[in-house]
Amino acid sequence: MIFIESLNARLVKWQKYVDISYSKLLREKSNNMKGLDVAFVEGAITNEEEVKRIKAVRKAAKKLVAIGECARTALPSAHRNVFAAKELAEIAPVLKKFNYLDKVYPLSKFVKVDYEVPGCPMDEAKFVALMETLIGKGI
Repeated sequence: MIFIESLNARLVKWQKYVDISYSKLLREKSNNMKGLDVAFVEGAITNEEEVKRIKAVRKAAKKLVAIGECARTALPSAHRNVFAAKELAEIAPVLKKFNYLDKVYPLSKFVKVDYEVPGCPMDEAKFVALMETLIGKGI
């Protein structure tokens, strides 16, 4: 939510530079993931559908930004990657039911990540600084 709130707070300033073409939150019919200059992606990769989706996003975007720790490092979601055998056995039915991968992965496991914004939730000041940099470079 910090991502959306940060955009909302600065959209008037950035509106001549930013055009939101696709957003799962907006879910408009006009959502178009073709020819993106920059894709901002939150969340870790937990299943094959997400692997396909992140590859499609990467293909559509000139630059990809990992937003937050889940996208950057897969943490805290990846804590299950180090569960003991007993804990893994306890959650195995859930993993199977939702077709989860054997581990939780950061975006960089599957695609090239050009920029990262750390934090959980993301560090808003670092996001704003990155946006100003991207706008300054004409990206």
